Amino acid sequence: MATNTYVLVHGAWHTGAELDATAERLRARGHTVHCPTLAGNRPGDDRARTGLEDAARSLVDDLEQHQLQQVRLVGHSYGGMVISRTADLCPQRLARLVYVNAFVPQPGECLNDLVPPHYTALFDGVAAANGGAVMLPFPIWREAFINDADGALAQQAFDRLNPHPYKTFQDPITLSQPMAACPLPKSYVNCRMDSALPQSLGWHPRLSERLGLFRYIECSGSHEVWFTDPAAIAAAIEQAGRD
Repeated sequence: MATNTYVLVHGAWHTGAELDATAERLRARGHTVHCPTLAGNRPGDDRARTGLEDAARSLVDDLEQHQLQQVRLVGHSYGGMVISRTADLCPQRLARLVYVNAFVPQPGECLNDLVPPHYTALFDGVAAANGGAVMLPFPIWREAFINDADGALAQQAFDRLNPHPYKTFQDPITLSQPMAACPLPKSYVNCRMDSALPQSLGWHPRLSERLGLFRYIECSGSHEVWFTDPAAIAAAIEQAGRD
């Protein structure tokens, strides 16, 4: 079996540490795996000022610092915005883009353009009261994001989250071309129980088809399968990333 280099890019409210259980399973299969934490989600980061470009450039810095090549760049949720921009900034280091129930923006779109209006209204209010940072209310996390967990695991996972810089949701992305025109190979992993977005505005096919030609992989589990079934998402990522 070929061994590859994977960089797992976390979503909003997360750090790289929440992806460690999945990374360990990929490493056990011989792969090299990095789980960086993006600018904006590190302890002490300025949540009021960190934007999408800052997050993407922090990922590029990490790839360059570790001199990584032929990277399978895996983005979860908000991480899809970040890997899309990174594909423009350093395509020479990348072998494939893998979106895991992730946002796929068109040039000039922001993340808020891709979510239902009730989420945007909720986040506007939360950010205004919290210095530009947003958190998910626990009931939404429990029912829509980690619906395949029992109450104890849902709470344990929620307690690991950190306030997220809202500016990263508001900033329009800079892309030289639509992702469908990006020449890098692309994959989309769809977790079948994911209800973080309403099914009428779902991840797949609404966002996945923006990739143009792509490999489609299905996985069991919710939006937060990283906590509930790291073995399943590791296997799906390996399928999505293989040559």
